Amino acid sequence: MPDNQVVSSLKLQLIDHALPLWSIEGWDQDNGGFIERLDISGCADRNAPRRVRVQARQIYCYAKAAQLGWYPQGAEIARKGLEYLLAKAKSPDGKPGFVHLLAPDGSVLNPVRDTYDHAFVLLAFAALYQLDQDPQIRAEIDSLMVFFDSELRSPDGGYAEGVPASLPRRQNPQMHLFEALIACFDATHDQAFQARAGDLFGLFIASLYDGKKQVLGEYFEQDWSRIEPVSVEPGHQAEWVWLLKGFERITGCPTKRHRGELLASALRFRDATGCLVDEGDAEGRIHKASRRCWPQTEVAKAWIAQAEAGEAGAADEARAALVRLQTLYLSHPVKGGWYDQFDAEGRSLVEAIPASSFYHVLCAVAEADRVLG
Repeated sequence: MPDNQVVSSLKLQLIDHALPLWSIEGWDQDNGGFIERLDISGCADRNAPRRVRVQARQIYCYAKAAQLGWYPQGAEIARKGLEYLLAKAKSPDGKPGFVHLLAPDGSVLNPVRDTYDHAFVLLAFAALYQLDQDPQIRAEIDSLMVFFDSELRSPDGGYAEGVPASLPRRQNPQMHLFEALIACFDATHDQAFQARAGDLFGLFIASLYDGKKQVLGEYFEQDWSRIEPVSVEPGHQAEWVWLLKGFERITGCPTKRHRGELLASALRFRDATGCLVDEGDAEGRIHKASRRCWPQTEVAKAWIAQAEAGEAGAADEARAALVRLQTLYLSHPVKGGWYDQFDAEGRSLVEAIPASSFYHVLCAVAEADRVLG
């Protein structure tokens, strides 16, 4: 596959195979809701519990695909997903917010309110609102923001891990809420979302990012002091590169220095294939040499963001990252499926095909098509 054809090839792969697969085999016709994973042959695992974050991610994927004109029927699929999400996961116990985990029949398995989950619910709402400016969706966005403010906002900055609050604090929920707030601004043009994203950018600068070592921390005490030894996930460093470019786009706040530092730091954690490994430390040592699918989508998005910013050579690096993604992860016997994780020797570690990766793959291809296509 020549590098200059990879974007169009990936786009066709999504339109012809992934979007149909996950809307048909990946949808539960009997009980409603998206399936959590497919087995190795591409059949739905109907017994797997359903994470609310995955329901939200799949709604996002189909709303986004419809908005882009890739899959017009995605709008109806996304709305079916929303109907299920609101009916089963929103306040089934009479308390505000969305529960964490559902059984295949739609009953509640875990009623905890998780901030990471709510960030993806907000992202799904933003994508749906961008489709047709439905006032009911806007009301859901506003209601969810009240929940963030009244139940999750922390006096130490940022947001608690959930209800009930727990430790350690993680950068990951803050990052995905940052992403969702940028998406909400794009959908509504309401400057309140700019300001909220600005608060989380402030948290990133003050606490999440170590400017001296140029690494993003993962785990923190209540007051955002870093837990030593610092765990570094290069995929998250790459993800922040793309998010910072989005924040710069909606606010004009310069992020070039931090983007460059984060990407250079993430690239220390590559194996012989050129892929990002799963985990390292602040000194650049690799601690977990396995490699998931999602960090490869995020390093592609990081290079795409740098290409959009005019960085020399970034477009070629982005295409090379997409070729690795397609060749190593998306060349699965199940068309529209993917390998989730390999060990250091390149052996597949996960037999199932998780729905959770679709959001990462679709977003990377959408950004590639927008900037490089």
